[in-house]
Amino acid sequence: MNVNSFLACETPEKWLDAVPDQIQTLLIDHANCEKKAASTALNLLYRYVDKPELMLRLSKLAREELRHFEQVLAIMKDRKMSYEHVSPGRYASTLHSHIRKNEPDRLADVLIVGAVIEARSCERFSKLVEVLDDELAGFYQSLLKSEARHANVYLDFAKSYSGSEFDDRLAEFVSIDQQLVTAEDEIFRFHSGVPA
Repeated sequence: MNVNSFLACETPEKWLDAVPDQIQTLLIDHANCEKKAASTALNLLYRYVDKPELMLRLSKLAREELRHFEQVLAIMKDRKMSYEHVSPGRYASTLHSHIRKNEPDRLADVLIVGAVIEARSCERFSKLVEVLDDELAGFYQSLLKSEARHANVYLDFAKSYSGSEFDDRLAEFVSIDQQLVTAEDEIFRFHSGVPA
């Protein structure tokens, strides 16, 4: 997947400009995102026990997300940064609020949202490489392939479980992503919009 052609926009420069002053918040929220990604995969694994291929792929994905979580914590420990509570941003909750409630539409939408979030994470990682110190840039560079792979896993399953509305639903969620990352945002988070 080429995330820049998949997504409707790139991360705004103003978000990147804020990164050097927000390293601890960035790392904490990134760790939280990895935990949430693992949790999402596990929740799907428990909910859709009639889909063995999906369960197997999501089990592997969850393990990888938790490994990334551990890597972020290790970086924070090395830098003597404490892992504190930060409130979640609006990004994922807004995307999830547009998920349809009834099956099989719900599963298709959850998978599309997963693909969009993973693609945005991958795109952000590639941008962070340009503005971070060598250690952190190397770390984010090392995550690019796995994030793109995760996006593809979600996208492939979304296609297989969707009907004729797949393209329209994907376009809707990509549009929501664009709105969220380009609009002004009151708080800085890993997936936040332009700092207000």
